[in-house]
Amino acid sequence: MPTYKYEGAYASGERVTGIVEAVSQNDAVAQIRQNCEVVLSLKEVPRVVTRDPLARFRKIGAKSLALTCRQFAIILKAGLPLVQTVDLVAGQCGDKALEQLLRQVSEDVSNGWPLSYSLEQRGGGKLPVTFRETVRAGEESGDLLSSFNRLADYFNRMSKTRDSVVSALTYPAFVIVVAVIVVAIIMGYAVPTFTGLFESMDIELPWVTVALIAMSNFFQKHTLTLIGLIALAVLLVRLYGATEKGGVVLARAQLNLPILGGIVRMSGASQFAHTMSTLLTAGMPILQAIEVSGRTMTNRCMSGEVLDTLPGVEGGRPLGECMRYAKELPAMLVQMTAVGEATGSMESTLRVLAEYYDNEVEVRTKRALSLLEPAIIIVLAIFVVFILMAVYLPMFSMYGGIG
Repeated sequence: MPTYKYEGAYASGERVTGIVEAVSQNDAVAQIRQNCEVVLSLKEVPRVVTRDPLARFRKIGAKSLALTCRQFAIILKAGLPLVQTVDLVAGQCGDKALEQLLRQVSEDVSNGWPLSYSLEQRGGGKLPVTFRETVRAGEESGDLLSSFNRLADYFNRMSKTRDSVVSALTYPAFVIVVAVIVVAIIMGYAVPTFTGLFESMDIELPWVTVALIAMSNFFQKHTLTLIGLIALAVLLVRLYGATEKGGVVLARAQLNLPILGGIVRMSGASQFAHTMSTLLTAGMPILQAIEVSGRTMTNRCMSGEVLDTLPGVEGGRPLGECMRYAKELPAMLVQMTAVGEATGSMESTLRVLAEYYDNEVEVRTKRALSLLEPAIIIVLAIFVVFILMAVYLPMFSMYGGIG
């Protein structure tokens, strides 16, 4: 739908400018006259078309968003106009996808678009909903500076949490990759070499050796088939997870996993507490804050339970009371939300709760990895012993026969 920039006037002579979306100029004029009596000028705002075909596939990370929000806050605090602020931030941005988006936003703002509206139009598929809605709330309350400061803190915490998890997973992932490569070399090259030697022996091979040879032959013949089946299974699971029912089923399965389920639940609670606190502090109405917070949660089961509280809250019931019917939300989250709501300090209560869940996610992740590392070593040790037995037992049998 085309977007039009207009200049109008009230009967008192006061002038006003703005933008409006309409199917035609006549429709735009009709919409404008609902707010002001005279339309002085009307022109269509050209849309910027991206020339980069890969732009839509680039994701903007939390670290880039944290830096960008901090730059917005610093420049706005210096008192620069919004158009110049967006231009300066775009020029200092290290993320090419974000830089390109901000260049478009800068042109939109110079054409009269509100910042939040431009971010919604240009970055709907790239920018997190928390970012867009917090900017909208700050713009409506007239306090963009505080909104960008809160967003910088929010995305900085998200980035640090993600970096700590990735750092903790690096060593186990490296060990697993190396183990897979070593096993592939042994099964594909080493075992076939011993197979010819064993077949030339006039002895009965032990079951360990027979099993190893059978496994080697199987992997040599069906490796591509196995890879194809695994890829197909992953694709089917992803397609099933993209459906409404499948997403909820897989999300509930995540929550029921041993050890990992608790981490997923704590992570979801942290997301809700961080987002809700940020949005409420920015001045967003509670109903809209609940909706946005629910939509930002990665676990669709927990997200659905948060969104299910909307009818009750809209009907006048407290949020804490509506959350008591949720089965997957942590009890502490429900109780502390109710306490914060009753005492009128929900924003600060949720902020403290978010920090608690962040620490819990970090502690539980480290604890799970501390269990994973010895488990990997034990599995590798068992496999090495299995190979050694498969190789040396026939030799011992042969030497015993010679003796």
